[in-house]
Amino acid sequence: MKRLAIPVALVALLAFAPKLAVDIPVLFKSSLDSPGTLQLLALMLTFAGLAFTYDLLFGYTGLLSFGHALYFAVGVYVAGIAMTRWHWGFWPAVLFTAALGIVLPLVFGAVSLRVGGIAFAMVTLAFAQAGSVLAFKNPGVDYTKLPSGLVGILNTKHLYWLALAYAVGVFLIGRWAINSSPGRVWQAIRENELRVEVLGLRPFDFKLMAFVLASFLATIGGIVYLVLISGASPEVTGPSFTLALLVMVVIGGAGSRWGALVGGLVYTYLDHRLADLAGSHAISTLPSVLRTPLQEPLFILGLVFILVVYFAPGGLARLGRIRRRPAALEEAL
Repeated sequence: MKRLAIPVALVALLAFAPKLAVDIPVLFKSSLDSPGTLQLLALMLTFAGLAFTYDLLFGYTGLLSFGHALYFAVGVYVAGIAMTRWHWGFWPAVLFTAALGIVLPLVFGAVSLRVGGIAFAMVTLAFAQAGSVLAFKNPGVDYTKLPSGLVGILNTKHLYWLALAYAVGVFLIGRWAINSSPGRVWQAIRENELRVEVLGLRPFDFKLMAFVLASFLATIGGIVYLVLISGASPEVTGPSFTLALLVMVVIGGAGSRWGALVGGLVYTYLDHRLADLAGSHAISTLPSVLRTPLQEPLFILGLVFILVVYFAPGGLARLGRIRRRPAALEEAL
């Protein structure tokens, strides 16, 4: 019960954020209950959940996929196209997209998982590149198809709660799967796939199970993202987007309890706020040798990533564990 107390309290606090007229000047431009801050928080929560889906593959099963963006893009584009081009209602579009989020990874995963290592990464990348053709459709969202509670600035709090529900739902489903019998096999495959085969199990079946689950949850995240931004962006289909997910997982801590969530929150926050820092007066008054690189948000983000990897190789979620390790080692000796 004690282990659950802090997470439950944190979720409750996050749920009440739209009701808190609190200013945090250093972190946010406006109060917590303002539409702009809630929109940023919603994006942070969405990508935290999405990073956790990637961690199911990379951190827990040891599958380095370069095509995870494809399944997120399926949620974004297929749902958008169904509502705007096919004139479907919101829920039929969501149900169809969710079904596609199971069928596509089942088929593509069955092909990709015939190989391993870098070959697997390249095959998933090829599928993602082929699927990016959907980006040229670039649909918006037909507002008449959306539930009225998800439309308008005054309903930004509902979008925030939707993103929070997604992040919490992904975490609960993911933890349940990780702690299940198949989930323990995933972790065994990550450590030594040959040993799993020797035990009489078929790694292919378990890897496909992880692949489909992670991809399906990513597709649901794409639907949430589509509703949040009221449209789609071609950048979510590219390999750079999957690389961003990998960076989120590494920053937070691959295969750790909270790592992917923390990494997704931190990366998304920095990605949206570093542009303000780069254009600030404090940066503009620095000598040119410092001002030029610091005015590039990607440079700052890359620097943060290098510092985290160097000083916390296990990720932000494992900082406390890293600090305790020397004492434990001394006791063992």
